[in-house]
Amino acid sequence: MNEKDLKALELDLLLESIQRRYGYDFRHYAQASLKRRVASMVNLLSLEHISEIIPQILRDDSVCNDFLRVMSITVTEMFRDPDFYALIRTKVVPYLKTYPALKIWHAGCATGEEVYSMAVILKEEGLYQRTQIYATDFNNESLDVAKAGIYPLDRMRLFMDNHNRSGTTSSLTEYYTADDDSARMSDALRENITFANHNLVTDGVFGEMNLILCRNVLIYFDKMLQNRVLNLFRDSLSHRGFLCLGSKESLEFSPVAQEFEAVSRHERIFQKRGLPKASSLAGGRGGD
Repeated sequence: MNEKDLKALELDLLLESIQRRYGYDFRHYAQASLKRRVASMVNLLSLEHISEIIPQILRDDSVCNDFLRVMSITVTEMFRDPDFYALIRTKVVPYLKTYPALKIWHAGCATGEEVYSMAVILKEEGLYQRTQIYATDFNNESLDVAKAGIYPLDRMRLFMDNHNRSGTTSSLTEYYTADDDSARMSDALRENITFANHNLVTDGVFGEMNLILCRNVLIYFDKMLQNRVLNLFRDSLSHRGFLCLGSKESLEFSPVAQEFEAVSRHERIFQKRGLPKASSLAGGRGGD
């Protein structure tokens, strides 16, 4: 067996061990990203070979936690891609205003910056009090940061610039309090947000949602897993619900492509087609 095949076998055995021991399934992550992150784990543990991780990760939960941290995608910021949020205000919010109650799911929420971004928009548009936001991730450490809603103060200038470019009518300073080196999102902004552990790879439908946001997560999955997750989102959306993906992600060539229409292809905002389910939320007046 040559070195390339040996490394592939080591990687397969590692992922199988993690799946069987802890229930986390990384076997359908995109290979290039997966290999980079496993290499980072090898360096973190000062090892030479992938297979050397296996006995440590099987016997030591903390090593598994380190691996989850390495595998988590946490590159995020408030109002990331301001043009996307501007279109949420102009194209999606008017439709959401026709509903008496709203459910929004942020899937793969990481450390929560984009969750609070949506909460700010809902406050500004008068929708927050009738909305329940569900923010999920498989990494409990990231969820703890998101729940706390505390971010480095030196990042707030970037966040405020993004917010200003999103078509806002208010100042971001209304929604957090600052001390010497950190900013804490206000309790009023957090009260309708539920943070929960949910694994897109293995878990099922989270509920019937009016809006699902999963931005810059699918790019780390292979095609089979992407299709599974897109089916999950389709099944989790109410009639005429909205799905928002990342700038490098698409529904094109997926099994659900014909079940959505584009609100904005450039910003990856889609709306579900089809007849309403009997269990769909009542009150929506937006039509085809």
